[in-house]
Amino acid sequence: MKIGLLQLNPIVGDLDGNAAKILDAARRASALGADLCVTSEMALTGYPPRDLLLYGSFVDRARQRAEDLARELADGPPLLLGAVERNLSGQGKPVFNCALFCKGGEIVRSVRKTLLPTYDVFDEARYFEPAPPGDPEANILRLDGATVAVTVCEDAWNDKDYWDARTYARDPLEEAAAFRPDVIVNLSASPLFLGKQVLREDMLGAVARKYGTPMVYANQTGGNDDLVFDGRSCAFAPDGALMARARGFEEDVLLVDTDAPSANTIAEDDFCREAETWRALVTGTRDYVRKSGFATALVGLSGGIDSAVTAAVAAEALGADNVTCVLMPSPYSSRGSIDDSLELAENLGVKTLTLPIEPIMAEFERTLAGPFAGYGPDTTEENIQSRIRGNLLMALSNKYGALLLTTGNKSELAVGYCTIYGDMSGGFAVISDVDKTGVFALAKWYNAHVGPNIPGAIITKPPSAELRPDQKDQDSLPEYAVLDAILALHVEHQRSRREIIEAGYDEAVVNKVLNLVRAAEFKRRQAAPGIKLTPRSFGTGWRMPLACRRDL
Repeated sequence: MKIGLLQLNPIVGDLDGNAAKILDAARRASALGADLCVTSEMALTGYPPRDLLLYGSFVDRARQRAEDLARELADGPPLLLGAVERNLSGQGKPVFNCALFCKGGEIVRSVRKTLLPTYDVFDEARYFEPAPPGDPEANILRLDGATVAVTVCEDAWNDKDYWDARTYARDPLEEAAAFRPDVIVNLSASPLFLGKQVLREDMLGAVARKYGTPMVYANQTGGNDDLVFDGRSCAFAPDGALMARARGFEEDVLLVDTDAPSANTIAEDDFCREAETWRALVTGTRDYVRKSGFATALVGLSGGIDSAVTAAVAAEALGADNVTCVLMPSPYSSRGSIDDSLELAENLGVKTLTLPIEPIMAEFERTLAGPFAGYGPDTTEENIQSRIRGNLLMALSNKYGALLLTTGNKSELAVGYCTIYGDMSGGFAVISDVDKTGVFALAKWYNAHVGPNIPGAIITKPPSAELRPDQKDQDSLPEYAVLDAILALHVEHQRSRREIIEAGYDEAVVNKVLNLVRAAEFKRRQAAPGIKLTPRSFGTGWRMPLACRRDL
């Protein structure tokens, strides 16, 4: 069988636009000789549509558009369309997540998703009713003499032998295996975390090998809100060997011939951490800006590593002509930071504005002289500088209609080393899931593989907010190598205070870091959305309470 995997970048809610993409891709797959076309999970609505699914009118329009699409493809090969449909049983949740089987101009039947994830960024049990038990052939299709087992995303991620545990009571793959399918098909909207494709290919290959059946996997690509989907749709031979892979981080139509594994194409890819990080940041930024209706962006340049990497991402994602970098020097800004910022902007080819903030600082000082009488200088004055810059940037954003990109990294966001309504101002937080050590590593990788645009001084000088004379980040924080290691254990691996200390970290340092993490929760709740790169980011999947007394 020749199966066309339609790897597309949908816009959530854009039913007509997404249907047009699917129609074009299906026709291209047909021209290549596909016997069956397969989209990603919920390709028609875009994934994840979240609370759009609470509106019956949206679900009904999605159904109508699916019926229209089936008619438009009447003269082509059958299509497995990732979509949603109403649950008309009157029991359970009102919507099913499903794969609609379209053939001969009609929706012939629906294969409903069985396993509904509720971990991390997933909240599918909020919206969907699982496929009801009782029909042994619920996810089996007969197509021109072939038996096709159809699964939707999570349905293929529950193999008890691979994971050494059964997460759910049912295993759709195990149920389908009883019918000895000729091929297993999986429609997915599987968001990226760094290293996930290596895990996917190992797991999907193990499933194909276990059942001795070819397996094909269609994934979404592109960015939606805080999630990035890396595509990389793929297929596996009955022995578990990878026999096809689509391009990463871009749309693609991949034809898979399950009868001739050696005739298929395996797109080259780079799974190193920095390469994946760069491609995800560029993809997520490009799509968030574009899908939110913006064409241009602003970045505040400080002369530091974070704003440099953010500017480089923006220039690559949007085109240098669509990015304006703003320098806002204060009396504490070093000449080197200013010169480094200007050199960076020239290297990237972006526009610049320079707005010195010393006159505004002086006016604040005069205005607050009375109320502040008797108080010595402290972080209040430092935060005022940051908020002046935030106000200037937001003014430019309003006037130009450009999206302001914030430049804070995950380390700063974790411990609150950032100013709310200051440097946290903006619409999208590009590197908010990259820790400080990762930012430095990414900058070095970028200079070596993309272009030597980031001045060496930015990479080598000690990090500083430059809000007071001779300030360094390490005046307030542990060395970043230590800080980031502790944060990774606590945030991404859910290790407790005691467990981290037992792992060999200084108790006083651990206590300080975890106390800072707890105290900064209110800032993170108000932060701009950012791109999820790690298994646990400060985004949709982070659900800590604000008013609490936690001691983890």
